[in-house]
Amino acid sequence: MNILVTISNMIIPLVIFYIIAMGILNKQDVYSEFIEGAEDGFKTVVKIMPTLVGLMMGVGILRASGFFDMLSTVIQPVTNLIGFPAELLPLAIVKMFSSSAATGIALDIFKEFGTDSYLGLVTSIMLSCTETIFYTMSVYFLAAKVTKTRWTLAGALISTITGIAASVVLAGMMV
Repeated sequence: MNILVTISNMIIPLVIFYIIAMGILNKQDVYSEFIEGAEDGFKTVVKIMPTLVGLMMGVGILRASGFFDMLSTVIQPVTNLIGFPAELLPLAIVKMFSSSAATGIALDIFKEFGTDSYLGLVTSIMLSCTETIFYTMSVYFLAAKVTKTRWTLAGALISTITGIAASVVLAGMMV
């Protein structure tokens, strides 16, 4: 186990040194390239900030208003039929929009049900095997100026549903 920890701690510095060494071997000004990349990154952050603020504000409003709790109550008969805990529906929905808001909901679930409970296990696995679909699509497609997304949303939704189903099955095997 200590070997894995050591390797994990060394990976990032090794990758950075490798990139610098390759730049030097190819006779490129690594520092100037880094500064140029940082400038481009900052411009991208400025471009996507309104989208990010809008997403976070919308999720915050829905969460604070009690909408997700009401939705869980209304949809509970359907979720019971498919074996999905209704208490996790808000997490599944919010995770598609904002990872930080999903983390807040996860902390609420951990406080209420415990981290080692079935719901806590499903929550942990779900957060690690699903993606912030709408955030990722809006940010990266906006930054890359992608206008034709084709099947990206459908594929991402199928992957997320599969991840949610896998988290329920895996947590069920652990309990």
